[in-house]
Amino acid sequence: MRIAVVGTGYVGLVTGVCLSEIGHEVICIDIDEAKIEKLNNGFSPIYEPGLEQLLNDNIAEGRLSFTTDFEQGFQYAQAIYIAVGTPQRDDGSANLDHVETVARSIANHIREYVVVVTKSTVPVGTNHRIKQIIEENMVEKVPFNMVSNPEFLREGTAVHDTFHGDRIVIGADSDSAAEFVKEINKPFGIAVFCTDIQSAEMIKYASNAFLATKISFINEISNLCEKLDANVEDVSHGMGMDQRIGRQFLQAGIGYGGSCFPKDTKALIQIAGNVEHEFDLLKSVVRVNNKQQKLLVKKAKDRFGSLEGKTITILGLAFKPNTDDMRESASIVICDQLIRSGAIVKAYDPIAIEKARSILNPEVVFAASIEVAVTHADCMFILTEWSQFKQMDLTAIRTMMKEAIIFDGRNIFSLELMKEKGFEYHSVGRASLYPIPVAN
Repeated sequence: MRIAVVGTGYVGLVTGVCLSEIGHEVICIDIDEAKIEKLNNGFSPIYEPGLEQLLNDNIAEGRLSFTTDFEQGFQYAQAIYIAVGTPQRDDGSANLDHVETVARSIANHIREYVVVVTKSTVPVGTNHRIKQIIEENMVEKVPFNMVSNPEFLREGTAVHDTFHGDRIVIGADSDSAAEFVKEINKPFGIAVFCTDIQSAEMIKYASNAFLATKISFINEISNLCEKLDANVEDVSHGMGMDQRIGRQFLQAGIGYGGSCFPKDTKALIQIAGNVEHEFDLLKSVVRVNNKQQKLLVKKAKDRFGSLEGKTITILGLAFKPNTDDMRESASIVICDQLIRSGAIVKAYDPIAIEKARSILNPEVVFAASIEVAVTHADCMFILTEWSQFKQMDLTAIRTMMKEAIIFDGRNIFSLELMKEKGFEYHSVGRASLYPIPVAN
């Protein structure tokens, strides 16, 4: 089938590339000329494992192309996917300006029947609003149908998730349009759940809000474990063995970040407020997460008394491993807090440094390697669980640091290993370790 995808961010680019991989003829549209030129030359503007290879394969096969021209993109499309950003407004609501702009472009350019598929995460009722905008602005009156097809991709595993997802949700008011989108997705071989448009829109928000709730819950349990001398890893493992609970998203740490959970939890609170419903549970989830991002700085202040003049190494800047996404990353909050406290901050990330330069406090010193970052450091903060950090030579690292002190926000090391290597080790929801002094 011939498909146009509007937007080449995480959702749009992964969607377009993967649809071309299963045999569709896909043209992706974006107003950013530099990005489109880069994509047509086979370079992905985002870091996502496996994406750039698929991008080049499908360009070579003639199934995938990129343009800034809406007329060209829509000319022969049987389906138009809306996959533009819906950033958060100051009040927490979703900014739908980009979505509405795309709707007007569709109205201006379509000349024959098309199915408009919304991939962007949008509040309940948005698909009906898109339909209204298209109808009111049509140059030529042609039939079309709306379908809500929310994405459930995890950054860092988005390509894998596209081909191995748990379900594909299709929300439609037209049975024929739903069947059409089912046919598009059939080669993925993933279970399809069909519902009405409003329910499909809500499924996306409810799913992310529930996962964020699990994260905040286990982080609150971790804080309680520290006060009661329990081990949160044992607690979460024991909880996760219960199939009603499950093991996923029960890893204690310094909170969630990224483009989805922070934005979607706040948007759902706003959506609830619009219909005079106080979503108290979700407000607490957000409040807990905001507090959790500041946990390591509090631990360091408790340990040192003052951070003035301390050299602190930050390992990991992206909000999670296998991505360069800095949106809502805990590193932003932590670096600001440390610098305001008078600390000297040296930071390293294997992928996200270039994006971090334009986002983090300008006083942050960026290092080209782990070794450069840790040399003469008073302590180390681990903020992202990159595999590179898990595999680093701790014996060598210990000799490079001024003091062998680690504050681990992701619990990437076992207590046994840290004890063996002689580090003072502070993690989340577990007892702190202090090395036994060696007698002279």
